[in-house]
Amino acid sequence: MRGKTNATTGLGIEEQMNAFRAKCHQRSLKVTPQRMAVYKALLESTEHPGAEAVFRQLRETFPSISLDTVNRTLLTLNDIGAAFVVEGSGDAKRFDANLKIHQHFKCVKCKRIIDFHHEAFDSIDIPENLMARFAVLRKTVYLEGYCDLCKTKQK
Repeated sequence: MRGKTNATTGLGIEEQMNAFRAKCHQRSLKVTPQRMAVYKALLESTEHPGAEAVFRQLRETFPSISLDTVNRTLLTLNDIGAAFVVEGSGDAKRFDANLKIHQHFKCVKCKRIIDFHHEAFDSIDIPENLMARFAVLRKTVYLEGYCDLCKTKQK
């Protein structure tokens, strides 16, 4: 993967890994091979994987890694802002390392989560009554339906 550029960020994988190392140091987190591997697996995925999918992938390289370690690491990535939980899926938590503004579509049949970007969704107004009561940290749009593959199968 060395030198490969991530289409969503425009940065190479190595650049993103270096930025992650720096973020870990800023947060006084150890930079372990397992932590780096979990982050890299998430960066390289377009599937919005859950902990089990990342665990299955990493066990080939790290046979002693546990599902609990992978899950805690993914939650830590969310906590430090290196990735986030795709909200609203209703299933096991799924994660996304694409931090650029975008939205998600989830197929209710095959459970795929697909990134898309619609600029009008970027500037959704927050109602005044919510602004007065809450501190909104992030706005997301999440759509559900049948993906192109499942829609074709439905016909």
